[in-house]
Amino acid sequence: MSALLEGRVAIVTGAGRGIGRAHALELARHGAAVVVNDVGVSLAGEATGETPAEAVVAEIEAGGGRAVVNTADVADFDQAAAMVQQAIDTFGALDVLVNNAGFVRDRMLVNTSEEEWDAVIRVHLKGHFAPLRHAGAYWRAEAKAGRTRAARVVNTSSGAGLQGSVGQATYSAAKAGIAGLTLVAAQEMGRYGVTVNAIAPVARTRMTEGAFDTSAMALPEDNSPVVAWLASEESGDVTGRVIEIDGGAITVETGWAHGPAHDLGRRWEAAEVGPALRDLLAAAPAPEPVYGA
Repeated sequence: MSALLEGRVAIVTGAGRGIGRAHALELARHGAAVVVNDVGVSLAGEATGETPAEAVVAEIEAGGGRAVVNTADVADFDQAAAMVQQAIDTFGALDVLVNNAGFVRDRMLVNTSEEEWDAVIRVHLKGHFAPLRHAGAYWRAEAKAGRTRAARVVNTSSGAGLQGSVGQATYSAAKAGIAGLTLVAAQEMGRYGVTVNAIAPVARTRMTEGAFDTSAMALPEDNSPVVAWLASEESGDVTGRVIEIDGGAITVETGWAHGPAHDLGRRWEAAEVGPALRDLLAAAPAPEPVYGA
């Protein structure tokens, strides 16, 4: 067992299957005590009665690690607070929050129902906000009490949120929101010793299988070493970044950076906008749409 995360306490949401499960196992392998959160739902977010978190906890404990089951709905504000408190009560502290939980209800934009929109935005975007808000309040209180922790947050965005993905308007909007939330949280929480980053993972999971050919895609566990390092004290100089992971390749995303500009020095006339804007767009072509993992 590695000592990279020895003595650190982590929450991983959506950790019963897929990428979240891989994260939980990897963090435990490096010495972290892990709160394994999974509410046990289908790919579309429907209740199944299953308890996959229990199997992950058993696997961690069989390897000599420490873990506990949590079945909170991460988008429920009070349940998210209780999840953070469970980590503190069980293991004495909280150092790492990995926000990973989510599901998809893919539709073309004009076919998306209000219920589908609300459900996906809720679990992805509010499901990141609620745990982050409560964990952040704990870390702020610790810092004010003179016990600043080297706390780490790893959010989960997607290529769909960064470049767009046909048939995934809701999912893409939520994942773009998570990237934006990451930038703000990094700026606000740095004073309390907290770094906040996001990954955009690519992997063969329940979300991607069946949508297209996934035979050449990376495995869920290929993303987790990056998360383990971001969760460590070693990563304190990295914050506010979105990192795409595709097998052996990691890419630092540069979305929302200023591109080519043309300052006319006065108010634009409508007839002048087209030629100038087309010149700028030619210098900064739009990225190709992708299917997000």
